[in-house]
Amino acid sequence: MTKYIIKGGRPLHGEIEISGAKNAAVAIIPAAMLVDGVCRIENIPQISDVTMLLNIIKRMGARIRTVDRHTMDIDCSGIRRARADFDIMTRIRASYYLIGALLGRYGEAIVAMPGGCNFGSVRPIDQHGKGFIAMGAEVEVKNGLVVARAADGWLHGADIYLDVASVGATINIMLAAVFARGVTRIENVAREPHIVDVANFLNAMGADIRGAGTNVIKIRGVNRLSGGSYALIPDQIEAGTYMAAVAGTGGSLLLKNVIPKHMDCITGKLEEMGVSVREGEDSMLVSRTGPLHRIFLKTLPYPGFPTDMQPQMATVLCLAQGTSTITEGIWDTRYKYVGELLKMGANITVDGRKAIIEGVERLTGASVKAWDLRAGAAMVIAGLCAQGVTEVENVHYIERGYEDLVEKLRSVGADIESVDIPEEGDGEIIKIG
Repeated sequence: MTKYIIKGGRPLHGEIEISGAKNAAVAIIPAAMLVDGVCRIENIPQISDVTMLLNIIKRMGARIRTVDRHTMDIDCSGIRRARADFDIMTRIRASYYLIGALLGRYGEAIVAMPGGCNFGSVRPIDQHGKGFIAMGAEVEVKNGLVVARAADGWLHGADIYLDVASVGATINIMLAAVFARGVTRIENVAREPHIVDVANFLNAMGADIRGAGTNVIKIRGVNRLSGGSYALIPDQIEAGTYMAAVAGTGGSLLLKNVIPKHMDCITGKLEEMGVSVREGEDSMLVSRTGPLHRIFLKTLPYPGFPTDMQPQMATVLCLAQGTSTITEGIWDTRYKYVGELLKMGANITVDGRKAIIEGVERLTGASVKAWDLRAGAAMVIAGLCAQGVTEVENVHYIERGYEDLVEKLRSVGADIESVDIPEEGDGEIIKIG
């Protein structure tokens, strides 16, 4: 077991390079299965979700060559089956993108139900299925598997209206529609930056997708995608997490390799709290020297405030003056982490989708657990802000989506280390970070 040990109370100063976007990478890797040839994908983050997806497609017959730490050549032309190994797929949410990619290329997909973080309810894929059925597929879920088959061997274009602006359904239907005969029109789609990135990747390989980033996406089916090169966008949520960290600890961080426009929804709320944000062309200087102010926050689909930043912001608001309110507008519940913050002296009351946060003078170090990816990041921020020592367990959740988190934080003055805890009887603790 690995855990993080953090000695808090140190402001952060220096520079951090933001990695490629996790949510783009885990969609673009399955999208590469549609390409007949070699895709060179740059700015790939070194995270466990990416490693698992690469292992899945490699087992299916893809050839993968590492060019450098963040660049890979992926050739999926050798894949000949529409069924993926199930053991890894049940551990990662983005495995459901294989449904759209396999169904689009082979007219058939047999994929395990997605895993990943659990926010108190099963991640629904009903909107995905609605789109596939409209394009001529038969879809059923049985024994933990999603089985989708095009009734006549190939999908056809269709008009699809999503009941909710689902990121996963938007991307999955888009993947399935690349080779569909005719035009597919998807309305009420999600507009997140990584959706635009997936569309741009597919277009760079020869697809005909228009409207990504708006409420309507149109896909005109093509016969073939050929190879090419593409660089992923920077990770909006990783950048936001470091912004929240410096907001909580104080200090000043220069974040490099960012797209400031993607950060507007986060920047606005941090500035409202009293954090200074100065934008460059592809960088942001974030600093906080004065007190934090209370705010009212509601998570919404992009360009609203992202649900994936909710736990990090809640942690910082524990130290703000006055009473803050957070309303979770995406998931039924995402507050399992609150119990961990209470151990550290936070004053938070949860009522359904709403959290009332009374600011306290300080947080105190404690032993806490990461209950999911972003809640884990919130525990790290809490440890950085707290007086004393914080131990964070279940860090495998954190490493699903943050590249070199410990190393990056240590480079800007944080006292944090990753420690390997051996099984009972295996000997002393071995420090690895």
